[in-house]
Amino acid sequence: MEKSSRRRGLRAAPMGAEGWCLLLCVALSQAADTAEKQWQAVDVVLDCFLAEEGKHHGGFASRKDMVRALLVLRQVPVLDDGSLEGFADFQLSTLAKDSPPVTFEASVNLVQIPHAEALLHADCSETEVTCEISRYFPQARQEATVETAAWFITNMQVSGGGPSVSIVMRTLRDPENVAVLHPTVHLPQSPQGTVLTAVELQVSTDTPSLNFLLGSSASLRCNFSMAPGLDLTRVEWRLQHRGNGQLVYSWTTGQGQAKREGATLEPEHLLMAGDASLNLPSLTLKDEGAYICQVTTSLYQAQQIIQLHIQASPKVRLHLANEALPPTLICNIVGYYPLDVTVTWTREELGGAPTPVSDASFSSLRESPGGTYSISSSLTAEPGSAGAAYTCQVTHVSLDKPIEARAWVAPPEQRTSASGILFASSLFLLALLYLGLQRWKATSPKVTQDCKALLVTSPLPQSKKKE
Repeated sequence: MEKSSRRRGLRAAPMGAEGWCLLLCVALSQAADTAEKQWQAVDVVLDCFLAEEGKHHGGFASRKDMVRALLVLRQVPVLDDGSLEGFADFQLSTLAKDSPPVTFEASVNLVQIPHAEALLHADCSETEVTCEISRYFPQARQEATVETAAWFITNMQVSGGGPSVSIVMRTLRDPENVAVLHPTVHLPQSPQGTVLTAVELQVSTDTPSLNFLLGSSASLRCNFSMAPGLDLTRVEWRLQHRGNGQLVYSWTTGQGQAKREGATLEPEHLLMAGDASLNLPSLTLKDEGAYICQVTTSLYQAQQIIQLHIQASPKVRLHLANEALPPTLICNIVGYYPLDVTVTWTREELGGAPTPVSDASFSSLRESPGGTYSISSSLTAEPGSAGAAYTCQVTHVSLDKPIEARAWVAPPEQRTSASGILFASSLFLLALLYLGLQRWKATSPKVTQDCKALLVTSPLPQSKKKE
């Protein structure tokens, strides 16, 4: 898919897009921290691409032949900190006259548009908004509306892990200009040459990608808003991973069913208010994948995709496996996920600086029944005449900072001396054990005879005598 150009932002004639964005950035930087925040209705303008053909029920299309489009969300409530004062609404006169894009004017009076601040300030935040518009075909519609209306779905995604919003728009016929059709979409257009629409459903998430540790609990956020007159009929969460799909949770007209043990939706009153978030306790590696939040109303259906990544932090242990010459160090890295891990070695003499060591070897990769990985790295140590400290450093995506394990390797003469002392101590202990064993054998017959005599000569108690 072609990469969309950067979001245009608010516009005012005759100022160009670059000048307007610069003015907005300056205003944002100069806004007082103590300014009282309040809601202000502004126009959010997005550069988009229009897929002319294809039926889509949410998600970005993959059609190659797309045309430039412009989406103008009219009068969206935005929380203002004082930086929007004095900005004018978007003017259609600022569009190029020779090759204007297909322009959709969308009214948002019927639904809430979440994350409008992220869409509005994308340029100043050095992010981009990917925006794609495509034709949409409702699940059910009255025959009377077929000739008088058309539907479009727009998917907006803020780069860098920002929020994602999908909206379903219905075209509005201008009774004063019914005979004029737009040359590209062949639908009635306004006198200004735009396609008038109204947003009737939106489904959004502010967390399109999440990372959670193995064994923890996760909340996958999914929100929606629908126009009056529409009924919520179904909420469904599905998991796609490595080519396999499965149902996780489904809700239909007041009745929920969990296919994954422990999975829950938000309470009923929050669901009816537009919160379709999914809660997953005790995460395992089987929970990893792409989660699809699909919201179905009496007329429309839209969805969001949330990528859930499971991570497990490695445990690191460094030990001296062989003290004989040459000594061998082994660094065990156990229980990590995902697969990629980086292991580096450094050597440090007394009073010196750490230096990298590059001749380490690695064992074959091991996978546990639970799906986590383990590997070992071994290194032949060179302690020198004064000894050296070796450090095994492990870097993994689950760690805020690398894990380090450190071991001291003594010089050869110290290891020989220590080995001699250990050998002598072992011989001394063996000698003591031998002498103790011989003494026990020498005294054991006498002890047995004394016990037998005691049993024979000892009189029975009075209560035990025969009558």
